[in-house]
Formats: sequence, C-alpha cells, structure tokens
Amino acid sequence: MLCTAPPPLLHLSILSKNPKFFPTRATHHNRPSTAPPFTVRSSSSVKEIEKPIENPPAVREGELSSSLRDSAPFPPIRAAKRVVLVRHGQSTWNEEGRIQGSSDFSVLTAKGESQAETSRLMLIDDAFDVCFSSPLIRSKRTAEIIWSARKEDIITDSDLREIDLYSFQGLLKHEGKAKFGSAFRQWQIDAPNFNIDGHYPVRELWARARSCWTKILTHESRSVLVVAHNAVNQALVATAMGRLGTEYFRILLQSNCGVSVLDFTPRIEGGSPYICLNRLNQTPNSPVAGSSAGRKASKRMVLVCHGSSQGSSEARIPCTGDTPMNMLGIIQSQKTAELLLDLKVSAIVSSPKVASVETANVISQVQEAADCLGADCVPRYVELKQMQDLDVANILQQSKKASDISLDASEVSSLQSSWLNGYEAEVKTAIWVQLGQAWKSLLEELSSEPEVENIVVAVGHPVAHIALMGHCLNLTKEWMGSFHLDAGSISVIDFPDGPAGRGVIRCINYTAHLGRWSIPITRSVTDDEVF
Repeated sequence: MLCTAPPPLLHLSILSKNPKFFPTRATHHNRPSTAPPFTVRSSSSVKEIEKPIENPPAVREGELSSSLRDSAPFPPIRAAKRVVLVRHGQSTWNEEGRIQGSSDFSVLTAKGESQAETSRLMLIDDAFDVCFSSPLIRSKRTAEIIWSARKEDIITDSDLREIDLYSFQGLLKHEGKAKFGSAFRQWQIDAPNFNIDGHYPVRELWARARSCWTKILTHESRSVLVVAHNAVNQALVATAMGRLGTEYFRILLQSNCGVSVLDFTPRIEGGSPYICLNRLNQTPNSPVAGSSAGRKASKRMVLVCHGSSQGSSEARIPCTGDTPMNMLGIIQSQKTAELLLDLKVSAIVSSPKVASVETANVISQVQEAADCLGADCVPRYVELKQMQDLDVANILQQSKKASDISLDASEVSSLQSSWLNGYEAEVKTAIWVQLGQAWKSLLEELSSEPEVENIVVAVGHPVAHIALMGHCLNLTKEWMGSFHLDAGSISVIDFPDGPAGRGVIRCINYTAHLGRWSIPITRSVTDDEVF
C-alpha cells in the first residue's frame, strides 16, 4: 500500500517577520503550579468550549502497560488522512526554563509569535479541513496565528493539553532539585516510572494521546492540523507509530513550532489504518542547532539521502543512486552542504554508489573550505570513507519484485514510504541485517574520539537510512514501511549519553534547507488527488 507524497505546492523558506506583539501576562513565582478550571475564550475563529481541565485519577503502578499492547486498534477510516502536528512557539516559561506542564500562566514571547508566523507562511496554501488545538493559551495563540483567516472553527480539546506534572509545575530546575530531590532525578532519568502526588504523568499522557487519536481519526476530514505541546506531540507520534510505549518519551524531539506529519491510509479489508511517519520535527530554525531536550550532545549522526540521480523510463528501482546525480541532485547536495556549515563534521561515510559518493564529496569540499576564507588559512581536512553495508541497491535489484516496478524519470528520485512493504520477507530481512552491521560500524565511528565532539555524516539510499533509524529505535524490520524519506533530505540523531546510550531523533526527513526545491509538507488547496 503506497503512502504517496503530496504534490509540489509550496516552497519552504526560513522567513522572519516582525509580528505584532501579543501582550503577555506578568508571571509570578508564587502562583499555584497547576492550572485552575477555565473557560476557553471565544473569538471569530475559536469555537468556545466550556470544559474545565480536571486532574485525571491517579494511575496505580502496572495499570498502564508501557507498550499499550492491550489497547483497542485505531478506528477504521474511509479515505486517506494526513495529520500535521505543530508544537506551540516559544513561551515565557520556556524562556525562563520553568517547568510548565499543563499550567496556563505562560504566553508566547515575541520570538514565539515570530515562530508561529513562520509556520503560518509555511502552511499558508494548505487545504486543512479542521484544526484541533490544546486550550492552553500558548498553544491556542499559536493555532490562531497559523489558522489566520481560515473560516472554520478551531476545535479545542483538553486532552491535547501538555503533560500534567502536578506539584512540579511552575518550578525552575534548581528549585525542583532542591524541593523534590530523588523524585526530580527520576523525572530526568526514568520518566515513564516517575511518580508524583500519586500520579504517573507519562503513563497518563500516553493514555490521553490514544484517546486523542480516536477523536482525530473519526472526524470527517482528510487534512488535519493539530497544535499542541512538546510532550503530548511526542506521545501522539509514538502511539500512532505502532503504539510505541512510554519508553520513547524524550526520544522523538519536538522543538518550538516544529512540524511532524503522519499519513493514515485505509485498509481495503477495514480495521486499523496503515500509518506512516512522513516527517518529524521540521523546525523554523536550523535542525542542527541547539540541544536535545535541554541536554548537550557531543556525539551526533546526520543521515543524508543522496541527491536525485539520473534516470529514464527504463528505471526499475526508485532512487538506486547507481547513476550520477542530475541537476536537481546537484542542487540538493549543495543545499545540504550549506546547511551543515553550522557543524564541524569529523567524518563522512557514504555508500559506494555514484550518487552517494558525489553527495559526500560536495559536503566534504564545502566543509574543508569553510574555515579557509582568509588569505592565510589552511583548509580543514574531513575524512571521507565508503561503507559497503550502506549499499542496499544490490539487494533490491535481486528481488523478484524489481521486475514488476516501472517508473518514469520524474518518479525515480522519490521513494514512497510503504513501497518496501511489497517486497519479499527475505529481502527486507537481508536489508535489516546488513544495515544492522552498518549501524554498529557507524556507532564505532562515533566512539573513535571519546573525549571530543564527534559528528559523523552518513550518505546513502533512503531505504538504508530508514533501516538505520529502525535500529536506533530498537524496532524490527516490519517497521521499515512506516517511514518516508525524500531524496536530498536529512535526519539527525543525537547521543547525549554517548554512542553507547540511546539516540534522540532530532528530525526525520527534513527538507526545508532545499528552499524552492523543498518537499511540501501539506496538500495543495487545488489538488483533489490522494496524497
């Protein structure tokens, strides 16, 4: 079943404007740390819902399984549905480093309003049918900015509020450490089992996200905008992606105004739909700047899909990369090299296929020249390596399925997400095993200089990167059809605990750096085809 890419409609650029200042409330440290019941204010674009936010009942240990394996399947859908998740812009409490949870005392900063405006411009031509929003002020204001002149109401739902953190809310980090000691430490290192005031906040959040999906999927719409918060958006992505459990909290990063996209496709036989993660955390700012969930990472892996390669009507395997890059691919590689100038890359490892080697060479040349703009500078050397295990084209070409695929030149440079699902089990197994070895080798490359910052760029076929991310997330080969990557995209993995620790996914299928050649996030208002 193919989860097809949307048609070209929008050239994403990193824009900045001077938005009108949104008056902020004064924030006082002695305010109560949880939000009182409130009524959502009505406006021309916001549907008024008088619904107090109530503290959910305490969850006893063991009551919610971390994997949610026993929960009911998602409701069936009648038509393909795309859901775009956006986190709110920077808030006053984000800026202060204060624990917000589901409290409602912070508002967007001027920077937060600007981020929301960038998101509005990014999504301006989209054919959204409906917008769901958290009722908390910082999220609802972000939704209002993005929704702008659209006539449909914004539907607020208290289940989309941020994680309930009870007595923690309103505290600065050092205050949390001083007041709660071991409990605060558990929140930092073992959040799924963190208990406060008789509650397990992360487990409650996961159950609430599951409830949100039922409401979103049963709504009569094809294109849905959801504006909410960091933790709840993480939970929404995790519970949609095969119901990943609470152990994935803080693994799927959500930055301020970061955009994540999920595609749901109906099954012919009915039942829970096919689900595909089209992209994760496409941000208004550079995806390679900043920390991972507030933690600095000295080890990072950047997965670069090689640029589009030359093809013809005789092409049998999409995007194999065994021919030189075409003009679009050259532009894509140059744009990627420019984006990575914010980093000092230690090594570039590529598949031996032509398009991957060419992409790696462009990145290397720009990296080496970056520190040598003055007359007396000496170019910095970046090590280039080739890794046979990153080459998946030979496995795909040996499949019986290969003879059944015929694509025209315009399709060769793009890989559809669930395209892998049609391949034989032994082909997927071979890819999974081979890329497992590649993953181990890349981790060893990151470990080669334990005391210094180490950034490794891996360049290869989209299928290779899908498998690498699967290994990073401790998934199985059955998950490979649940991810989508485009030629020229990048995905970033941070290792705040070093290569031996868990990887934090900063972004997947980021394409904003491609400018006018970027892959649009959303569906055109003039397009009536299945996306």
